[in-house]
Amino acid sequence: MKLRLLALVLAAFGTAHAATPAAPAKPDLAKGQKIATEVCMACHSADGSRGSPANPIIAGQHPEYLAKQLAEFKSGKRKNAIMSGMVAALSESDMRDVAHFYAGKSAKPGFAKNKATVSLGEKIYRGGIADRSIPACAACHGPTGAGMPSQYPRIAGQHGDYTEAQMLAFRSGARANNVMMTGVAAKMNDAEIKAVSDYIAGLR
Repeated sequence: MKLRLLALVLAAFGTAHAATPAAPAKPDLAKGQKIATEVCMACHSADGSRGSPANPIIAGQHPEYLAKQLAEFKSGKRKNAIMSGMVAALSESDMRDVAHFYAGKSAKPGFAKNKATVSLGEKIYRGGIADRSIPACAACHGPTGAGMPSQYPRIAGQHGDYTEAQMLAFRSGARANNVMMTGVAAKMNDAEIKAVSDYIAGLR
């Protein structure tokens, strides 16, 4: 009887132990740095900070968001000929490692370039455009542009040119990996997009 009871206890322990999910593997930052140096640095600079305005600043970006974007470039959900080629040979763990490497860096502060449109950009960012049901950018990206891991990117200090290009791509349908942003950009005109993009560049 005792042996039978012991067997049942051990079996129950084994079942419970098997059901416990394995802890996610820790990112390998050294491997991430190697990938960054060999694959990413030419466009995103060594630390992902202030490179060409045509390319995003990825230093300090949420690692979950970076990994998600890389996976969507690889799957074709987000289209960019250069990025699709760059991520083609990367595994899921490679993407996780390089995302955490860049997330651990600090981006240098940015600034708005056009004083004439700062007030319009701030109005849209903080209050949206009510008569067209355009929500405030701050509702998702936060009052300081810090964003939310996985769902909404950190946008504070991002190159205004890059943000503007992405907004226009959402509006045209060229970028189609975020339904909410497609809907928001579809209601905005060129001047509004430019103003809010420039304002975001100076957020801290």
